Amino acid sequence: MQHVFIIGSRGLPAKYGGFETFVEELVSHQQSDQIKYHVAQLSDSETGKHLTYKTADVFEVKVRNFGAANVIFYDRDAIIYAIRYIKANNITNPIFYILGNTLGAFIGHYVKLIHKIGGKLYVNPDGLEWKRSKWIKPIQVYLKYSEKKMAENADLIISDNQGIEDYLKAEYDHVASKVIAYGTNDVVTVPGAAQPWLDKYGIQVGAYYLVVGRFVPENNYEVIIRNYMNSSTTHDLVIITNHLGDPYFEKLRQLTNFDQDKRIKFVGTVYDKEQLTAIRKHAFAYIHGHAVGGTNPGLLEAMSATDLNLVFDVSFNRNVALDSALFWQIDTLTEVMSQAEMLKVEAIEGLAKKAKKIIAEKYTWDKIVDQYEELFLNES
Repeated sequence: MQHVFIIGSRGLPAKYGGFETFVEELVSHQQSDQIKYHVAQLSDSETGKHLTYKTADVFEVKVRNFGAANVIFYDRDAIIYAIRYIKANNITNPIFYILGNTLGAFIGHYVKLIHKIGGKLYVNPDGLEWKRSKWIKPIQVYLKYSEKKMAENADLIISDNQGIEDYLKAEYDHVASKVIAYGTNDVVTVPGAAQPWLDKYGIQVGAYYLVVGRFVPENNYEVIIRNYMNSSTTHDLVIITNHLGDPYFEKLRQLTNFDQDKRIKFVGTVYDKEQLTAIRKHAFAYIHGHAVGGTNPGLLEAMSATDLNLVFDVSFNRNVALDSALFWQIDTLTEVMSQAEMLKVEAIEGLAKKAKKIIAEKYTWDKIVDQYEELFLNES
């Protein structure tokens, strides 16, 4: 039996995004009975309580009250508990799979402990976290250093995008790396699921550009809005994001005066998956502005559901969308939008077909989990 200890997500079942969804799908699509997953879960209770979720052993780790440093102590405490559990249960050759680089500055000590019990350390770096604008400069410096130490100490780095692996190998010497992408589920479109929502905001089917994503500057909201406002399109710009109460919203308004353009509609968040899929499907085009990260779940969902995708031109996004999208740069989105609106129906259908083929061949969770199970079962 191969025991895999997953550390760095909040736990199961998934209630958030990103890593939590990944762990949920990894466990839900498990095929081999030769793998046992042990998943750390952040909890208000005492460390060491065990729960069962599907086939996984979920062990709780008590949250600490150290503010921004909580995530560091969470990973540290989870590793220490897992090592004790491994020793107590005579587990051999365990794999520690750490999601994120947060503990990286201190990983040298813990990787020695892992190796001492015959274990191996795998790390998913989660894109270029240190570049995210939400972090103040000292935290960015810490995260960059953590990335470096993880790259130096991990037995294997698992990148979810070829662009991440290329960056790590260029940045650091002797990185052992493998690419296994993030996945997505099959699109299920429920007839009429979006209509009440569209009616509420006065949005017409097939007559809007759609943006979906976290409300952060590195997702290029300012660039998208400026380029859109420079266009003469009659299509609305519909932005689904968690903007309410965020100071960035007022800053963005002051920078762009988007409130003077009635075509632009900030509509808050949509948590119903079936409704969001239908909203994606009915858009004229999806605009993907993410500039930091690896294989972004939102882009995969758009490729699955939206026929026409306009994608910010960085390596991470190109490695996913390939030739199934139109690509734009900071000063070219207006022009690309004009090109999009001149495309014939047949051309749009051709791009949609390519996108769905890419998803089917490379990004279904069944395929992603197959790759992980092959890796875990052949860890030597």
